[in-house]
Formats: sequence, C-alpha cells, structure tokens
Amino acid sequence: MRAQIRRARLGQWRLCSDGRSLTPQPRQAFISHLPVIDRKRHENAILSGRGATMKAYGAEGPSARPDAALPRTGAAPGNDRALSEPLFGAARVGHAAETPPREALVPRSPEEAVPRDRPDDRALRRLIRTDQLHAVRRSVLIAMPVNAALGLAAVSMALHYGQDVVPLVWFAASSLVNGLRVAAARKPLPVVPDPDDALEGERFDRTVERQLRFFGGAALFSGVVWACVPLLCQGYTSPQTLFYLTVVCGITAGAVTHGAASAVNAISFITPALLSVIGCLIYAGGFDRISLAATVLLYLAALVRSALQSEAAFRETSRLTNEATIMARSLRDAHERSIEVAEQMTHRAAHDPLTGLLNRSGFMQEFETCAATARSPLCLMFLDLDGFKMINDVFGHKVGDQVLIEVARRLRQSLSRDVTVARLGGDEFALLYVPGPINDSPERLATELIAAIAIPFAVFDAGRVSASIGIHQALGEDITEMLTCADEALYAAKKAGRNRHHMFDDALRRRLDMRRDIERDLLKALAYESLELWVQPIFRRGGRTLSHFEALIRWEHPKHGWIPPAELVAAAAMSGLSERLMRFILKRACEIVQTLRGQGYERLWVAINVSPREMAQIPVDEIVLATLKSKNVPTSMIEIEITEETAMDIRAVQDKLATLSRAGVRIAIDDFGVGYSSLASLRHLHVDRIKIDRCFVTGIANSTGDQVLVQAILNLARSLGVGVVAEGVETAEDLRMLRSFGCDSMQGYHLGRPMPPRDIIRWIRQHASQSSSAP
Repeated sequence: MRAQIRRARLGQWRLCSDGRSLTPQPRQAFISHLPVIDRKRHENAILSGRGATMKAYGAEGPSARPDAALPRTGAAPGNDRALSEPLFGAARVGHAAETPPREALVPRSPEEAVPRDRPDDRALRRLIRTDQLHAVRRSVLIAMPVNAALGLAAVSMALHYGQDVVPLVWFAASSLVNGLRVAAARKPLPVVPDPDDALEGERFDRTVERQLRFFGGAALFSGVVWACVPLLCQGYTSPQTLFYLTVVCGITAGAVTHGAASAVNAISFITPALLSVIGCLIYAGGFDRISLAATVLLYLAALVRSALQSEAAFRETSRLTNEATIMARSLRDAHERSIEVAEQMTHRAAHDPLTGLLNRSGFMQEFETCAATARSPLCLMFLDLDGFKMINDVFGHKVGDQVLIEVARRLRQSLSRDVTVARLGGDEFALLYVPGPINDSPERLATELIAAIAIPFAVFDAGRVSASIGIHQALGEDITEMLTCADEALYAAKKAGRNRHHMFDDALRRRLDMRRDIERDLLKALAYESLELWVQPIFRRGGRTLSHFEALIRWEHPKHGWIPPAELVAAAAMSGLSERLMRFILKRACEIVQTLRGQGYERLWVAINVSPREMAQIPVDEIVLATLKSKNVPTSMIEIEITEETAMDIRAVQDKLATLSRAGVRIAIDDFGVGYSSLASLRHLHVDRIKIDRCFVTGIANSTGDQVLVQAILNLARSLGVGVVAEGVETAEDLRMLRSFGCDSMQGYHLGRPMPPRDIIRWIRQHASQSSSAP
C-alpha cells in the first residue's frame, strides 16, 4: 500500500510531508490540496483521520499523534542517492509520536509565522471546482445504473405493445451515452500540481474545466436521448402515457438530486426531456393535456431552481470546509513547533533518514538497553532483500529508495510494539525482541515477514524482490557476536535458495568456527604454500577429445579437513588476502603449464577463476601479464574465467579484459545463465567462450525447460562466434543429450574428475590410450 502524499499551501503556510502540519512559505504560495469528493466527506473532513484534519491531534496535543513523518534529508547510507519521496513513521514500532517532520521543524521568522485570515481566492476556487468534479464523477457512477434500468423498463414497455426497431435504436443511443459518461468518470484524475508551478496550475485548471464541460455536454446529449421518449408512446397519446410520464419525471428528479454539485449538468439533462413532454402535450391539444403541460413547465422551473440552489450550497460547504481545514492546520502547527524543534536533533542522530527506522547507532543503543534488563534470551533477526542490487541497476535508485521505504512500512505494520526494527544500511534490516511476551515463535514471525515483503510492489514489476532472514537467540552475548551469528544464518538462508529464513544452530556454529579458523590460518597456509591447485579436464568434440584444464584451489586444513573452494575464496576476501591468493593460484597454474609444455602438450591450456571482488579491486590484467612474462608462459596457455555477475558490470571490467585479450589471454564467462547478462554484451568483453552453469546441465535429459534454454544459448553463441562449455555433465544420458544439441565442449564428473598436479601427465596418457582403443 503506497501513501498518497498531498501538500497544501495557504498564503505563507505550506503543508508538511506528514500531511498534518504547516510551515511558513513565501507569500506567492497558494493552496494545492486534494479536496474531499462528496458532501458527506465535506461535512466530516475536520473529524476524519485522513489527509489534513483536526482530529489527528485533537485536544490532547502532539503526544496523541498516531503517526508522523520523518525528516527528509540527503542520501541514505548504503544507497547513495537523493531522496525524492516523503519518509514514513517512527523508528520503533509504537513510538510514532516521537517522530518530528523535518519541514515542520525549520525555524521561521516571526513575520512569516503569521497566517492570513482567509485562503487565497484563486486557490480556493481551484479547490471548489475540483470538489465539484469529484462529486460529478461520483454522481455519474451512482446514477447510470438507475438511468439504464429506467431505460430498459421504457423499452420493455414499448416492445410489449408492438414496437420493434425504434425502442431498440433509442436504447442503443441511451446506452452509448451512458457508457461514455461512465468511462469518463472512471478515467484517472490528474494530480494536483505543485503550488509554485504556475504553468502546471493553469494546465490543471483547464483540465478540470474541460472535464466539467464534457460531463455537461454528455448530460445534454443524454437529455436529448430522453427527449425522444415520445417516439415510444405516440407523442404521449398512447394508453401507456402515464407510465412514460412517471419514468421521465422520476429520472429528471433523480438527476437534480444526485447532481447537487453541478447545476449545469442537471439542467442540461432535465431541460430537453421535460421540454419534449411539454411540446408533445401542447401539440396533442385538449384542456387536460395543456394543463398537464403547464404543470410540467412549473415542475421544470422548480427543478432548475433546486439545481441552482444545491450547487450554491455545495460550493459554500466546500469553501467553508477547506478554510476550516487550513486554519486548523495553522493552529496545530503553532502548538507543535516548540516541541518538535527540541526533538529533531535527537531523532536524526538515531534514525535512518530514508525509512525512518532506527539506524545502526540507534539499534546498538536499543540493544544495550534491552540486554541490561533481559531475563530471557533475546531474539535477533537479520533481514536482507534478495536481488536489491538488480532493482537499483534496472529501475534506478529512486525506485530502490521507494522499495526500501515500503519494506520499512510493511515491517512496522507486521510487527508488535515490543519489536525494535532498524535499517543497518543498504538493504539490510535488523529486528530485536524478547520472545517471551510474543505468542508466535521466531520461525513463524519470520515466515510472516517474508510473506509481507513478497507482496508485489507498485513501483516496479511484481516478483522482483524477496527477503531472506537469519535468526539467532542468545542471552548474555554482545551485539557484535549476535549480529555475526544472525548473519551466518542469513547466509545459510540465501545459499538454500533465498526467500526463506534459517535459525542459527550447532551446524552453523561449527561452520562459523571453521570460517574463523580458516581466516586465521589462511595467511600461514599461503606463507608455507600449504594450499594445492588441482585441475579438472574439459573436453571438446562432444566430450571425446581433451581440450584444456580448469584449475581448482584446494586446502586440507589441519582441523577441518578439505575446505570447499567457495569458503576459501570468501575467507581470503574477508581477510584481505584475495590478491595474494590469486597470485598463488596463478603461480601454480603457470607451473602446471610448464609441466605440460615440457611433456609436449603445448596445445593444452589452464583456466583459472577470478572472483568479482578480485576483478573489481585488483589490477588483474597487470598481475597476470607480469606473472606470465616472469614464468615464460605463453599468454595463450592461460584462460581467465570470470563469473556472469562480474561480466554484468561492463565498465568495471572491460578495460582489464581488453588488455588481457589483446595480449592473447583467453577469456571465459563462468556460471552463465544464473545472472542477467546478455549474449550481446559479450562482444564488448572480448569473451572467447561461455560456460553454461551446471544447474541447467545436470539432469538435462529429464528437463524440457533446461533443454530449451541450453539450445537457445548454443544457437545464440554460434551466431556471435562465441564458444560454449557445458558444466556439470554427470551421466551418460546428459552427455548424449548435449551431443544431440551439437554442444562441442563439456565438463563434468562423468568425463573427468578433479586431480592433483602430480596425476595430470599420467591421466593424459591414460585417456589418450583409452581414446585410441575406443571404437
């Protein structure tokens, strides 16, 4: 649900972004506030809780406020961009009264603090005319079903007494004009422009007047159609005349009743219809008919007079309501000013300026307060939006800001007053509470939050964002340890597929301890060269001929055994050892190439993986070329594999890849298909081949969707002259399916497993002998 922020200006006063208070502005400013749309809402505007009302604070003062807007400041931490939308409520759920709107806190001079006695006449006329347009549109939607029902009754009567074509033509014309009026009434209204924009204000006024004229003309056209009712009853001389007179008089009376906001519309409709009755009765002659015609004429005059008086009363009600509302805001603003100024600095220091939630500093303070009095374990939830970077990249940072604001609103709406919620930075949120007083378990609460965030956002296509949550419960731990554990659980949730939650458990505790040990021991392992570089063969000619090798880093930790490559690379990044690890891998790859060359296998090369962090932060091109030169290794015998995520940021990697490609180093895109890059962008990256991610290859023989995707990638890659390697060939069925697609290069356990460097030459010879003896 998105908040509709509307602002109003009165003389020197401007409505703040919270919709409840005014700040002084230059004298040129004028009112621009969306008004109520019917008489009932006019009568209750001051007592309503929406838009600008007096009851929002009532007699209790500012402490009774149910909500407030937060200050609008510069870019939010972690999402560097200027804000363009008003901010939402308080940081801690249930503490909205502590939130001061920034614009209401700006000090003003005493001269500026004096409001005018009456609103600007021009602005007030705009509000009244807009009120009229709202009421006219609403009356059309109410009256058209009645109009259609009475028209259908008239047609049914005519058809029953022998007429055939004329009633149907008449009803078609009536339905046409009714449909046009309903369509116009449902058409979205223009947004009230900024009061400072005179040009937009004039355009808005012209739009309102044009729509009112349209409804007047449509009412006239509808009245002309009803003026043709005599065609159904022989000019009001048939035995059914009483029925038709009753219908016409009833619908005209209803038009005046429902058209109180615009006399023009009501008069335009009733005049042709009733004049037609008068004319037909006079033409028919006879004292009784002429007397009846005179009565209808008096009836018409009474209706016209009633329509004019109703419009005058509507306009007066609108004027008084808008004046009273603006004056109420001014009085309330004067009462709140002194309190809000004192609260501003305290609030800004502890709250996120974009979402209005607690920031990291405020959350730390809240945690210390809760931890000091807690008698049972605290529950900390660490929430992260999935794919938020894509939203910023594709839809822009403004939309990203709106998404963060809406997420914050949904969190506050879904949580109890006892839950502390904060935005720690970027798209990361934290929740803290004591599980005891809350009936729902942490897992159930996390499920509800994920469901709330998964509701489609109005600012961009649905299904583009979800949330993952890490949960940790403990008593006596400091905030740093709790955040670390919750972050570990969050990582597990994302690794399991995202859009889910995960509780920090003993398995994650062991994993966390292992990662800490890895980060602690990795520097020593690099210094003593305890790491190993294994290789896995990659085949061409449909998996029949050896093409080259992919290097895979391995480390047998003294305590935790073999460490997965992903954990190793992540530990190096966290420890600031990414460059040193890459140099080690490159050095070992050069040694393998030298071994291959020494055995006469100069057409085989080795591919090494470069992580996104390394590609972005390290001069990879300089390091690779310098190492190859020092080791006397041909550039054509080394291939650099970058992930598709890295390839998406063309500007960051293009120059480095171009330098490597010009020097003869091969370039490949790894894990292709899991990101959002396009094959057309590969031309800019000087890519030699792409590697289809194993998730699309493993089990392809039993997946029609994967088959279609792989075939599409193969066809497009051929058209661009880019090679393709299928990763994850695990079975003979997958191999046969890929061969039938014409996939030339493959990799997987079914073809060849990773091996240490000492086994490479023996494996090559063994494979060659097996290939030569194969039929």
